[in-house]
Amino acid sequence: MSPVYDALRALMEWLAGHGALPNAFFLQFVANAVMASLLIGPLLGVLGTMVVVKRMAFFSQAIGNAALTGVSIGVLLGESNTSPYISMFGFCLIFGVVLRYTQQRTSLSSDVLIGVFLSISLAIGASLLLFVSARMNTHVLENIMFGSILTVNYGDLDLLGVVFFICMTLGGTFYNQMLLGSISPSLAEVRGAQVRVLEYAFVVLITIVTVACVKIVGAVLVEALLVVPAAAARNVSRSLREFVGYSVLFSTASCMLGIVMPMQFNIPIPSGGAIILVAAALFAVTAVLRNALGGFRVARPA
Repeated sequence: MSPVYDALRALMEWLAGHGALPNAFFLQFVANAVMASLLIGPLLGVLGTMVVVKRMAFFSQAIGNAALTGVSIGVLLGESNTSPYISMFGFCLIFGVVLRYTQQRTSLSSDVLIGVFLSISLAIGASLLLFVSARMNTHVLENIMFGSILTVNYGDLDLLGVVFFICMTLGGTFYNQMLLGSISPSLAEVRGAQVRVLEYAFVVLITIVTVACVKIVGAVLVEALLVVPAAAARNVSRSLREFVGYSVLFSTASCMLGIVMPMQFNIPIPSGGAIILVAAALFAVTAVLRNALGGFRVARPA
């Protein structure tokens, strides 16, 4: 996909040369970060609406933190410590599927069960870090925990492109059924939806998106980028179409502004934190608008 990336980078350089974009867009790492934003912004925006409706914010946080354990396992098995995607994807998929399976077969509330799984995962990860710390640079661990979209390379963009295609294909096909299954499982089954299968499919989507975005905003913050833009969109949406559209807009804008603003105004904060702060600002603005205009309501699908 490098010809596509090269073409987009050339376009950004042309726009920067004509004053339409800041001069920072001449830098390759900035261009790569922007291209990553154009992939993960719409992706997290769409999936974030489902996370908000399904009330799965804590679940996505647990998956993000489980990535640290996956990295530790991968390094012990000899995988590269700079891009241990196989171990992260493998461990987090097992973590997510087993967690969902257990949720369906216990009387414990979801938050309690997720807290149990998260505690176990973090304990395993912290224990393994004692063995892998000698093989890893501490900056690698910092990137995993807090992310750095400015370090994205073409390999990371290829991975994001594959994840984007998979999630948008499956999500675009089954989004309405997943949403209806969240609101009224019995009605969804009457209409022919395989609710339990769709639940597992959504868990898999959230897992692979979360892991793919760990390098962008970090394990600690990835859940925030899934939830905060969607919550902001919920504040100002009158319909499901607006809910999804605003969520995509806010998520993409948060990524873009979080990259550009610290460099443009010389603000010494990491890009991952800046992205979340922009999203939080958007949420605050939409919350004020909601109160000022008397509140909005998202229409349920027919």
